[in-house]
Amino acid sequence: MRRHHMNTIELKTDTPIKIAILAMGGQGGGVLADWIVEMAEAAGWWAQTTSVPGVAQRTGATIYYLELLPEAAANAAGRPPVLAMMPTPGDVDLVVAAELMEAGRAMQRGLVTPERTTLITSSHRSYAVGEKAALGNGIGDPNKVIDAGREAARRLMCFDLQAMAEQAGSVISASLFGAIAGSGALPFAREAFEDTVRHGGKGVEASLRAFALGFDAAAKAPASPAPIDTARPAPVLAERAAAAEVQALLDLIRADFPVAAHGMLGAGIARLIDYQDVAYANEYLTRCAAFRALDARHGGEATDWALTCAAAHRIAVAMSYDDVIRVADLKTRASRFERVRGEVGAKPGQLVYTTEYMHPRLEEICGTLPAGLGRWLENSAGFGGFVKRHIEKGRRVQSGTLRWFLALYLVSGMRRFRRSLLRHQVESAQIQSWLERATRLAGANDYALAVEVLHCRKIVKGYSGTHDRGDKRFAALMKAADELAGRPGGAATLARLREAAQADEAGHALDAQLGQLMRPQTQTPVMSRVAA
Repeated sequence: MRRHHMNTIELKTDTPIKIAILAMGGQGGGVLADWIVEMAEAAGWWAQTTSVPGVAQRTGATIYYLELLPEAAANAAGRPPVLAMMPTPGDVDLVVAAELMEAGRAMQRGLVTPERTTLITSSHRSYAVGEKAALGNGIGDPNKVIDAGREAARRLMCFDLQAMAEQAGSVISASLFGAIAGSGALPFAREAFEDTVRHGGKGVEASLRAFALGFDAAAKAPASPAPIDTARPAPVLAERAAAAEVQALLDLIRADFPVAAHGMLGAGIARLIDYQDVAYANEYLTRCAAFRALDARHGGEATDWALTCAAAHRIAVAMSYDDVIRVADLKTRASRFERVRGEVGAKPGQLVYTTEYMHPRLEEICGTLPAGLGRWLENSAGFGGFVKRHIEKGRRVQSGTLRWFLALYLVSGMRRFRRSLLRHQVESAQIQSWLERATRLAGANDYALAVEVLHCRKIVKGYSGTHDRGDKRFAALMKAADELAGRPGGAATLARLREAAQADEAGHALDAQLGQLMRPQTQTPVMSRVAA
């Protein structure tokens, strides 16, 4: 505990102000806590801060806990105060979260109460490992956190403090400090906050700019924050495509497809031009056009073109599968190096090296070879043994060095040969079988089940082992779709199976659902059936 005698700010209560700050590594939570302590001590308050670190940078935030008590209150008691070292549920005045889901965790811990707590949180997201690794879309809904905050907090303040910090060329701790000042949650004047920033002596001007942005946002904040717009930004078409070629595709979309599908189709051609080329995007539109015609014959207008929209979304993702070429391409882009430099706060002239973990398996290596050679080597016991002994163990490489950058850059240049490689032929055959199944179901007047079959492709994602697990579950779902054809409620049943397929990596939930809904007499697990 630190103590400093200066002018006392009178309070209406003789109990400490209790503050909890939740921040991830690198977000400056410790700096923010120290600023508050320094400001309080300079005003003649007793102040104490403790911290409980999380287990890792993104699997648990550090909680900084502060208690502030004016000197006058301690003098009235006739003895030094005893300040707590950790927050107690239901007994916190101010909760500050440096990321939206950390605000949600604070509410789960019971730190936010409607009788007393002001909750200040940044609206930006840093995705958790579980969100990134989920089968399907595992990203949490930010508006659920905001809705919970409206109910749980006496006052909720939510805005993008990370963007404000970046705009000012500073870090989020400075904009958070400004938001605290602007909220009026602490009984200190704005000048006291700014003097504390100046006393730090590092990056003062940038920190003050970020502070001012945070202060203004909090001072002008509405009584209840608006919902976050979760719509994706408009796609940016790849520079490698000529403007005339892109315009021709856009004209085709406007002329041949319903308005309901225009946005998704535009995003699809942007994705596939970036992934491969304009001809590949044209192939995508040809596939979507077949579903548009099928949709028109089987009730597309009555369902707001659900089949066409599903095809536009899922086919684009399926055709842009992650392979070795794609991974190398993304890792060598200038935009990625710039993003990493921004994330670590590198200054001009500073060298930043990114260490990548490479773990190519036999399938990935053979997949980058011409189809005939790749299949032969994949079935070769000698080659497979060599790969397992010398390559599959994995290694860490620095993609910013000349040697490894050139190696990855050369691999990314294999894009022009992708159509002749083994991996592309395997993926193309799977896509063709999937689309034929959906077409067959729609033609048999099982429209809703055909739409659900298209959406089932969402569980196939990622790279290497993640992709393989999705493939196995997808195969199980397609077998289930064949059995559900013509049954009442078949689409709803397949939707439940799809949700179960995304529930766990081992496939237990899917096995349980299949046992209950499909074949109660079958005891063989779905993963074994697929393997067989």
